Amino acid sequence: MIFTQYYLDCLSQASYLVADETTGQAVVVDPRRDVAEYVEDARARGLTVVGVVNTHFHADFVSGHLELARETGAWIGYGEAAQADFEVRHLADGERIPLGDVTLQVMATPGHTPESISVLVFEHADDEVAYGVLTGDALFIGDVGRPDLLASIGATADELGRMLYDSIQHRLMGLDDAVRVFPAHGAGSACGKNLSTEKQSTIGEQRRVNYACQPMTEEQFLAVVTAGQPAAPEYFVYNAILNRRERDVRELDVAVPALDADAVDAALADGAVVHDARDPQEFAAAHLDGAVNVPVDGRMAETVGMVFRPEQRIVVMAPEGQEQEVATRFSRIGFDHVVGYVADVEGYLLAHADRVRRASRLTVTEVAEAAAAGDVQLVDVRNAGELENGTIPGARHIPLAELGRRSEELDPARPVVAFCAGGWRSSVATSLLRSRGFADVSDVLGGYAAWDAAHASA
Repeated sequence: MIFTQYYLDCLSQASYLVADETTGQAVVVDPRRDVAEYVEDARARGLTVVGVVNTHFHADFVSGHLELARETGAWIGYGEAAQADFEVRHLADGERIPLGDVTLQVMATPGHTPESISVLVFEHADDEVAYGVLTGDALFIGDVGRPDLLASIGATADELGRMLYDSIQHRLMGLDDAVRVFPAHGAGSACGKNLSTEKQSTIGEQRRVNYACQPMTEEQFLAVVTAGQPAAPEYFVYNAILNRRERDVRELDVAVPALDADAVDAALADGAVVHDARDPQEFAAAHLDGAVNVPVDGRMAETVGMVFRPEQRIVVMAPEGQEQEVATRFSRIGFDHVVGYVADVEGYLLAHADRVRRASRLTVTEVAEAAAAGDVQLVDVRNAGELENGTIPGARHIPLAELGRRSEELDPARPVVAFCAGGWRSSVATSLLRSRGFADVSDVLGGYAAWDAAHASA
């Protein structure tokens, strides 16, 4: 058996290739949209991708099922409840898919979405215990899929939560302890609240340590699973709908062009906006007026979906050599309007000095002084679960995922100071507010961690 896990840190997203070495037949599960790696790996190993399985209609990224089907001729499989605009092979609960001796078996595990399935992997068709189970967004390492996302169009969080209870407590926990667990997401994903950094586990380990896998009533399960979930990025609904549609297919070798100064000026004059993917310190030192800073070194794909809209035309300012990677990350969430990238960032900024701005970044001492003086709006952009360990006194909580639609709660004529855990998200937040006309905006160097450390030692 060939079993490969592919993991994207920027989306905390895992996909899988399972194949029988004898027959060369393979299936890819939960593929991302840029599918070249799967295609190249299959060719290198002499494999034929015969099927593409999505465990559900994903909300946090655009699945690569259409791209893989075009490249390989594979069928596209979903759970029985799935309804899509393209041809789907509906996979029934208990259905077995032989690849040779290696066999896949479908397990209906609704709850995160109505159509959710898990996929049992048997190394040999007659094995009594599966090698592993691909759990999609039903069971994570240390957590379970949230039932409250709007990706589950047409069902309520309560209805889905009760489905999830049965899927976790009875179906998945009914598997043998030795079965390996391979989820679709890891730590950082907004599809859950307590995901581990580990990439795999076992049913037995999750039975012991996962809070949602402990014996409990349905009502207790609903309460514990829905409490403290992070704010969902607004693009989730867009992706959940897009993954149901017959959309444009991404080319394997797509690239965005380098733009000279004249081309950049023309694009901006035509309504394009600037995404500055540089480090927050570089951005703070000098950036183009109106640019929004989402650094490429973190959870860029998910974060750009919080601060940009799918239809916006984007001009990228990125660290040298990472321009195409930035554009690819936009496409992974279906944002397909990257016009190009600034070929010479430093040269462009020098030539447009009248439009270059610096970002205000305050130390915790300066923040304390500003708060004591009054007339400053403190904004905590962390997720709800992060507030358990405290916040800066007087701060208003607006998670970064909600800041775009809730910025009207703030007065653009008064100073704003935003903070997160360490300073990455606050740079995003403050740049977004400046792009919307807020004149006096600062973020906190070192974030709440620096504030807490300073006041713990005081």
